[in-house]
Amino acid sequence: MSGVLMRFRVMAIIAGVMSLLLWFGYMPAKYLIDNPSLLDVMRWVPIVHGYLYPIYILTAIQFAAVARFPLKRMIGFILAGTLPVASLIAERRVVKQYS
Repeated sequence: MSGVLMRFRVMAIIAGVMSLLLWFGYMPAKYLIDNPSLLDVMRWVPIVHGYLYPIYILTAIQFAAVARFPLKRMIGFILAGTLPVASLIAERRVVKQYS
């Protein structure tokens, strides 16, 4: 369980940080500020987020299967990666429960 838990923790933190960068860095730079030079600096954020989110999903499914979570809770963990702080909250709850 510890290997699966560690993988989930790492991916939840990375997905949370990337969501924060996407929502509060890239999106405002693209749609509110409209500064091309700032947008060029942050162009990597949605690409990296797009590659890392499926890995987070697979990690969440693997952890939920090993922990024998019901389907509803598994879906909740997957959806936690879509909101900036939700994956970080999910990670904290899992650590508290399984440590």
